[in-house]
Amino acid sequence: MSPLTPLKRDPALRHLSHDHHHGLLLCWKIRQGFKLRIEPSRMKVYCQWFWENYLEAHFEEEEKVIFPILSEEYPLIKQALSEHKRLRKLFSIWEDPEKTLGQIEEELERHIRFEERILFPVIQEKASVEQLETIAKSGDREKFQENESDPFWIR
Repeated sequence: MSPLTPLKRDPALRHLSHDHHHGLLLCWKIRQGFKLRIEPSRMKVYCQWFWENYLEAHFEEEEKVIFPILSEEYPLIKQALSEHKRLRKLFSIWEDPEKTLGQIEEELERHIRFEERILFPVIQEKASVEQLETIAKSGDREKFQENESDPFWIR
């Protein structure tokens, strides 16, 4: 498979891949904010909104519905859970907002790429039809709606 070939995602997991897309956009917005020299406190407010309204629920869904398909001792699941723990901590401790934003941007992007390129293909391969149906049902929720109260990434 060439590096430009898109990954074939099972329809049951597509809603999670859409969440990942919005997570990658968050990382881009943080980079834009730094590039535009936006006050970190403004970016922090947006990140907290994103965490509370989308990312926290996304992590919970993965941990309750997706990850149990493999054993908790499975190395990829251990890695994903460890990264979730680290990201939860970053979204809750804001002693140095500029530093925290930089860490969120780097770690969230790396985590999403790991799940999309490595973990989800294994989940797709190992999941039963019933498990995929359960995953699909868990994706029946509101679509992402942007918080446009302060689009700092535009300026």
